[in-house]
Amino acid sequence: MIQYESLFAHAIDKLTAEGCYRVFTDLERLSRRFPYACWRGPRGSVEVIVWCSNDYLGMGQHPQVLTAMTHAIAKYGAGAGGTRNIAGTNHLHVELERELASLHRKPAALALSSGYSANEAALGTLGRLLPECVIFSDALNHASMIAGIRTSGAEKHIFRHNDVADLERLLRAVDPKRPKIIAFESVYSMDGDFAPIAAICDLATRYDAFTYLDEVHAVGLYGPRGAGLAEREGVADRVDVIQGTLAKGFGVVGGYIAGAESVVDAVRSYAPGFIFSTSLPPAIVAGALASVRHLRSNNAVREHHQERAAHLKRLLAKAQLPVLESPSHIVPLMVGDARTCKRVSDELLTSHGIYVQPINFPTVPRGTERLRITPTPFHDDAMMNALVAALKRVWSLFGLWPDRPRAFAPSVQRPRTAAGAR
Repeated sequence: MIQYESLFAHAIDKLTAEGCYRVFTDLERLSRRFPYACWRGPRGSVEVIVWCSNDYLGMGQHPQVLTAMTHAIAKYGAGAGGTRNIAGTNHLHVELERELASLHRKPAALALSSGYSANEAALGTLGRLLPECVIFSDALNHASMIAGIRTSGAEKHIFRHNDVADLERLLRAVDPKRPKIIAFESVYSMDGDFAPIAAICDLATRYDAFTYLDEVHAVGLYGPRGAGLAEREGVADRVDVIQGTLAKGFGVVGGYIAGAESVVDAVRSYAPGFIFSTSLPPAIVAGALASVRHLRSNNAVREHHQERAAHLKRLLAKAQLPVLESPSHIVPLMVGDARTCKRVSDELLTSHGIYVQPINFPTVPRGTERLRITPTPFHDDAMMNALVAALKRVWSLFGLWPDRPRAFAPSVQRPRTAAGAR
């Protein structure tokens, strides 16, 4: 007989032996006390400071968001009641999609259950509907984009990360009459680097390609209205589809695409991941709508967020801790070994009340394991000083810097991860 359970157990044992087994930290986020949380650990409930949340601006705790969600659940109840096509389109869904379309200055938008499902549904559908389509994908694109490209069944070519010359080489080799999609991200979540959006759009114009830009780590955070890096760079009008999330800068949950009416309607009408999924609950939609509206007119919080990230990078560099240089709000601190990365994270949590999740393979390539720190406007100077002091003690405890290495510079090209990163 086949020992099914033992085969699965063996797969888990393999992860554990490699130091890549994922341990979920049991946390209770404290309403209106972000970035504090209660950690349910072996000593019971302990208050900690969270340094790795994707709620980059703390909007998941914003009074306007909480009020909107409270009112919505009182008025509409808990669930949406069905798929968007069958009883599940609340008027709030319509309002949110209008708001997102307006935010990105696109004719239409479509809200989905997550950023992952938005990428998988949109790329899978667009690539499938375009006859003889060829998709060009950045080597470090997220797992959801990779899944969508695979689902499409389209021919695909992977260009070296942020390498415009390599992308052009691949574009040049394809029949100019074939439909082409260039899929890439604006802010890459593990290294925190930016895509050359304008240069990629130039190539798209030259080779008659369709552009698909994942802005999940940029919406709410960049641009004068929070529409993302493409808005900040003044090239959003040159991008055909912008995909975003409601779960990071906007602090709630959900994903979306924005683009031409025909493009959005094609995804709405053909994507199984959208058609057969129960729609987002009205309270979630209300919170996301309040967050988007608030951030559109509050650029000061974005400026403060950038200042906090820059300040922490300076402190880490001054302490000679191996911070990866990046232009974004993401602060990677390199460790380079999976087991050590987990030990560092555990020590920070248990001895210093600091929670930073270790990032190991397959999220990043082996040998580039790290702590991914995400400072927010709510992490003050005292918190940052305490973090750096704790890191210095932990680095000494595990003998990680006998030669006091200088700050890391990002490599031009890293091997593509097995599953992408978020």
